[in-house]
Amino acid sequence: MAGVERRTGQALGEQGDSGQPVRIASFPPDFPMGRTVVVLGGGISGLAASYHLIRASCPPKVVLVEGSKRLGGWIRSVRGPDGAIFELGPRGIRPAGALGARTLLMVSELGLDSQVLPVRGDHPAAQNRFLYVGGALHALPSGIRGLLRPSPPFSKPLFWAGLRELTTPRGKDPDETVHSFAQRRLGPEVASLAMDSLCRGVFAGNSRELSIRSCFPSLFQAEQTHRSILLGLLLGAGRSPQPDSALIRQARAERWSQWSLRGGLETFPQALNTYLTSRGVSILKGQPVCGLSLQAGGRWKVSLGHSSLEADHIISAVPASVLSKLLPTEAAPLARALSTITAVSVAVVNLQYQGARLPVQGFGHLVPSSEDPGILGIVYDSVAFPEHDGSPPGLRLTVMLGGSWLQMLEAKGCVLSQELFQQKAEKAAATQLGLKEPPSHCLVHLHKNSIPQYTLGHWQKLESATQFLAAQKLPLTLAGASYEGVAVNDCIESGRQAAVQVLGIEPNS
Repeated sequence: MAGVERRTGQALGEQGDSGQPVRIASFPPDFPMGRTVVVLGGGISGLAASYHLIRASCPPKVVLVEGSKRLGGWIRSVRGPDGAIFELGPRGIRPAGALGARTLLMVSELGLDSQVLPVRGDHPAAQNRFLYVGGALHALPSGIRGLLRPSPPFSKPLFWAGLRELTTPRGKDPDETVHSFAQRRLGPEVASLAMDSLCRGVFAGNSRELSIRSCFPSLFQAEQTHRSILLGLLLGAGRSPQPDSALIRQARAERWSQWSLRGGLETFPQALNTYLTSRGVSILKGQPVCGLSLQAGGRWKVSLGHSSLEADHIISAVPASVLSKLLPTEAAPLARALSTITAVSVAVVNLQYQGARLPVQGFGHLVPSSEDPGILGIVYDSVAFPEHDGSPPGLRLTVMLGGSWLQMLEAKGCVLSQELFQQKAEKAAATQLGLKEPPSHCLVHLHKNSIPQYTLGHWQKLESATQFLAAQKLPLTLAGASYEGVAVNDCIESGRQAAVQVLGIEPNS
């Protein structure tokens, strides 16, 4: 939601990509034909892994196991009584970078080009993002002019923060919290207002606990390589090879900031489901995995309660903490490392108002923790995607709730009722956007432990997992949001990279 991308940071409701991290995987030889790969988890990561496995020239047998009755994970679209579409999870995907291009290529391969709804670069939802500070909305500055002018809530033009950044020496620590990094390089105001809000928007997390190296590695690497964030972002890390298609070229030419689909983003995992089924992938829904055990010969036994599967290789796309409870005793060191990768809950409240107007036009606004510890931000859904407004069209918003407020309620064992979240969301819409009338439609969903937290030292956990898998030669590859990116593009890429590792082919193929 802010003016920098994920890994330079993208925010709630808008899913982006994050560069080229080191993947967490085992290191198999070329994967023999006739072998079975079981993919755990039917969210977008597991679907992407299955997709790339089955498209190989000599694909293995692929079995996708999902514990719930539906596929798609946190991507879920609901149609209201008037035809309006409400997104309960991600609502837009960024096309930027190699990962964004690869996702668009997959969209084309699935035959969804005609369903794409782009937000072009000249659209208010692409150009305008806001912070809610001191009881008022403030437009985030953009462009050179914006940096030179006074821009509340910041006391001085952000040019001065940039000047400070250019003259600050390189940090010496192997990792640092986002807050410490931002305060050291950009000053206390940018740290406590902009970066605090960004961490809440992307991770629903605390900038004083999250790792700069793992959450925003492009910023960390820019300082390490060029001694300066600004110099690093200007000079870049070199263009990585990008796929090409008519849709990718269109997105580039029109400078799309994000895109969705006519039937909602859930159309994407639904199309993957249809494709995988047509290619012979066995999809088991409503089958929670109870445990994993290694058999003689190095094959896996996947226990499913009253039945079991055998696999030559497992790709795990379930949360790290869930996998840690399934692993056999031989993998206890790995289980310990994974169990420390925690996640936080987020409540998503979709509101629709008839005959109402917003005071500003843009993607939405973020709220720093100093302003309201419970409201992370509000996305102005109708601005970006009016095609989803229904008939007659109503103003759609999504209020995101979480942070220390929700964590405290969970820790106290409080009853987390829909009424509690609806009341807080409606109050935020009234106070922050002037929407005093009650909404005509409301949906409330609590996503328990939905966003992994890459806290200080997260990179060491990943290194530990990588080393264990390599040393033990376990036929197990890790994918999903727990490791190297929480955005949709990141998750799709983690599934692709997992398939690449299993198949033993070149990473950029």
